Amino acid sequence: MHHRNEEDAFVYNGALLFALITNMFNGFPEISLMIARLPVFFKQRDQLLYPAWAFAIPLLVTKLPMAIFETIAWMAMTYYTIGFAPEAERFFKQMLVIFIIQQMAASLFRLISGVCRTIVVSNTGGMFALMFVVMLAGFTLPRTQIPKWWKWGYWVSPLSYSYNSLLINEMYAPRWMNRLASDNVTRLGVAVLEALEVYRNKNWYWVCVGAMVGFCILFNVLFILALTYLNPPAAPQAVIQQDSSVDTEHNLEMEIQGTNSQSNSNQRKAKKGMVLPFTPLAMSFDKVNYYVDMPSEMKAQGVTENRLQLLREITGAFRPGVLTALMGVSGAGKTTLMDVLAGRKTGGYIEGDVRISGFPKKQETFARVCGYCEQTDIHSPQITVKESLIFSAFLRLPKEISEQEKMTFVDQVMELVELDNLKDGLVGLPGITGLSTEQRKRLTIAVELVANPSIIFMDEPTSGLDARAAAIVMRAVRNTVDTGRTVVCTIHQPSIDIFEAFDELLLMKRGGQVIYFGRLGRNSQRIIEYFEAIPGIPKIKEKQNPATWLLEVSSVAVEAQLGIEFAEHYKSSSLYHQNQALVHEISKPPPGANDLHFITQYSQSRWGQFKCCLWKQIKTYWRTPEYNLVRLGFTLVAALTIGSIFWRVGPRIKDATEFTVILGAVYIAAMFLGVNNCQTAQPVVAIERTIFYRERAAGMYSALPYAFAQVIIEIPFVLAQSLYYTVIVYAMIKFEWTAKKFFWAFFVNFSTFLYFTYYGMMTVAISPNVQVAAIIASSFYALFNLFSGFYIPRPRIPPWWIWYYWICPIAWTMYGLITSQYGDDECTIKAPGIKPDPTIKRYLEHHFGYHYDFMWVVAAVLVAFPVFFAFMFLLCIKMLNFQVR
Repeated sequence: MHHRNEEDAFVYNGALLFALITNMFNGFPEISLMIARLPVFFKQRDQLLYPAWAFAIPLLVTKLPMAIFETIAWMAMTYYTIGFAPEAERFFKQMLVIFIIQQMAASLFRLISGVCRTIVVSNTGGMFALMFVVMLAGFTLPRTQIPKWWKWGYWVSPLSYSYNSLLINEMYAPRWMNRLASDNVTRLGVAVLEALEVYRNKNWYWVCVGAMVGFCILFNVLFILALTYLNPPAAPQAVIQQDSSVDTEHNLEMEIQGTNSQSNSNQRKAKKGMVLPFTPLAMSFDKVNYYVDMPSEMKAQGVTENRLQLLREITGAFRPGVLTALMGVSGAGKTTLMDVLAGRKTGGYIEGDVRISGFPKKQETFARVCGYCEQTDIHSPQITVKESLIFSAFLRLPKEISEQEKMTFVDQVMELVELDNLKDGLVGLPGITGLSTEQRKRLTIAVELVANPSIIFMDEPTSGLDARAAAIVMRAVRNTVDTGRTVVCTIHQPSIDIFEAFDELLLMKRGGQVIYFGRLGRNSQRIIEYFEAIPGIPKIKEKQNPATWLLEVSSVAVEAQLGIEFAEHYKSSSLYHQNQALVHEISKPPPGANDLHFITQYSQSRWGQFKCCLWKQIKTYWRTPEYNLVRLGFTLVAALTIGSIFWRVGPRIKDATEFTVILGAVYIAAMFLGVNNCQTAQPVVAIERTIFYRERAAGMYSALPYAFAQVIIEIPFVLAQSLYYTVIVYAMIKFEWTAKKFFWAFFVNFSTFLYFTYYGMMTVAISPNVQVAAIIASSFYALFNLFSGFYIPRPRIPPWWIWYYWICPIAWTMYGLITSQYGDDECTIKAPGIKPDPTIKRYLEHHFGYHYDFMWVVAAVLVAFPVFFAFMFLLCIKMLNFQVR
């Protein structure tokens, strides 16, 4: 770039500011890294493994090599490319400042994470701290124009020292000091420092460097103190109401198995409660095989096949009123078989014949009569137990059933799985708030039951539960079976009581082969007799767990020791032939039976799906204060801060420098508030997407009604945010009070906050997780900054990059806010390089390329950005599925 006059110098100033802001933002990821490390630190600190300083100092030291590399890379790619002062001394002095900025930023954000200790509050606190130090650094609002009640902020802002040191280092270069300013008296470098109100003594460079080092030390000391004296955030396990049943270990077996009279009583009670009729359905499957593409690691080891077989010739049947267990060692294929039969696999190759009551299984119709309880209990955390069931029932039950009948059915299902005393409790996050693990398991079962399915699959329903909790869950499972439904569960090393609660067992070995399928018998007598009849199999010990014994005697090691293949032994047994006859019988449709048929894929219309999804989103957003209250609170504090710092600067524009102050206020508000909206939306949308995957697979709704509801629910919150922000800032900065200009300001702010929110949602939709989404979003922040028009005005952008200016959202926000307020202003101001003194309107057109008659195009583009990001969110939610099974 040129270095002829003040206008050229201001462009160099913009490049220095961009370097300053970008390297300051570079420390922001420290927040998420520290929040992830804090739980382990607090645990080890409380166990007296080490003091806080022993944790904090290595963090600082281990960051130094990467910071040195990043600094060298930044300087190598920008310094001489941009054309800063060519002297080696100034190159190394700027490199020193950039390195210290990185260390200072990392130390500041580590301190914030150590004080706030949660990701949402830390992100908001970090964004506010960043906004505070940027606004009071002296480049958006010159030092002498800062209101007297904020003067102290200039001296405590680390970026004020960074800015002074960078600009002093550049402007005291010979190429600036050997030229005269436009007044033909003052040195050009000194004139630029005076215009930007930077200290003119070159020794201030070292004063500022020392101050930045002092801030680094201060932030790290405060971080150590925070780690020493603050405790981890509370993580209550809110159990709203304890169950009174199953008080002693003696009662566990009674609760699961029950006496005959108790079982009959439960069955009568359960059947009496099921007011909605359902058709009992049996499932048969014959010679089912499942393949996946051969992993590249196995091919690298010399495997030549293109496919890896996970299931081999699986044959069996599941019948109504029979509780069947799928069991085997880890890697045997239990969950794989269940996913294949339930139609939950998203990849691979399936072979075999699967029938529902004699008719070939069609996944579109099967999803309407099937329930699937995943091992991970995934539910919306901010709605109650009853609301979770209402949501499932209203979406999955037929439209012909009245609302009253649906509500009655929900109540009866809650009673069946013993959740009626928890109906008004929030579900909460697993292990943090809300329901306990066992209560969440029962809720998972209930969510499927309210769909009135005929067949229910449960993936390890007792996994991770203690004996008492497992007993309660198994009682709910048994009650479900007693209604006449077909229930299949995978289990892994269950207790004796749980194992003997099942009626039939399908036992698998590693490699996806069946080695037993049949009745368990009383006290597991049938399966024990089957395996004990095999020569060489040791007898079961007295009081030994049959499940543990089965896994031991059917292991690969025992097969090798005895020289027997259990799968082949099973195929040669009479039991296998009995099962083949059973499968053959069930594979034929009963006389007069009809195949499953539904007119539509989903129970509800798209409008009905949208209404239900929006109903849930309203409740979720209203009960998520850590998202909406923090977002709205941050906006309120930011509005008051911006308004008080830029107090009444609107009407007192006399020269270009004062106009830059207005530009800085607009830029800071749009960028920092927008980025905060983006960052706070990402975790919420990511959690909801996980729930969406389960609910869509269950056939509740299609992708578009869900995504559209997610888009719509943001509008009222962003509308309120934009309204009070605009009122506060507009009044405190004292823009011209006309309805037209106020509406323009409100419209641009609303569009900006909305497109940033939808941008955050879009990045989640195109990413496998929230961490990748944050990286994708932040990777564009630097480009948004650079092409916003604040650092480099549009006429100064090289022609090969001008295309990005026109697709940069922040650039259109700046265009709209500045031009709507000043694009028709005919007052004159002093501007370097323009004679005679131009009007504000002409200065905008000449220096920034802003034209007042272009405002309607700006309005259309500001509408198009949120529409585009929302559309991309809708499209990606529909087309992309990062849940691989």
